[in-house]
Amino acid sequence: MVASWEIVEEETLAAFRIGAIRRVRARSPRTGVPHDFYELRFPEWVNVVALDAERRVLLIRQWRLGTRSVTLEIPGGLVEPGEEPAEAARRELREETGYESPRWSRIGVVHPNPAIQGNRCWIFLAEEAVRAGPPRFDAAEDIETIPTPLREIPGLMRRGEITHTLVLSAFAWLWFPGLEAAAAADTNREERGNAGA
Repeated sequence: MVASWEIVEEETLAAFRIGAIRRVRARSPRTGVPHDFYELRFPEWVNVVALDAERRVLLIRQWRLGTRSVTLEIPGGLVEPGEEPAEAARRELREETGYESPRWSRIGVVHPNPAIQGNRCWIFLAEEAVRAGPPRFDAAEDIETIPTPLREIPGLMRRGEITHTLVLSAFAWLWFPGLEAAAAADTNREERGNAGA
């Protein structure tokens, strides 16, 4: 059985507005040998699958430093200190798209990369979203909102036009009940096929 490792020592190497880099020494319970790991410490994050009255997803385009490219995503961002994830989701949707929604639900939560991060990304569904005014971009944001029929999302994913892992996770959570039903249908088809063999 795999056991938790003992944390022996922690040290912050660098801190910045959106997080920190930490060196963490942890001891293996199997060998007793300590190892150095490097952790990216971030606050909680949120992502919003926002649907307007026509069931169009409010996709956004923005430039991303990591890939040095313009990406196709959904609204999202940091949970500020003292803010609840649901509040952050409402704020990010309004800031990045200018839309607001009367119907909210939390549909999932994921760990973006447990190997080097401990934070979570909370995924919210906002339905019947309506334009409430102009977006309120941060100084480091340039964003274009693209209302896109929900039925087109799988094609955008297959063609590699949506590649952000947290966005893909959000759509997986949106469709999770359907995935369960599809898996059950596949199982039933397989059992029927085996019975006829």
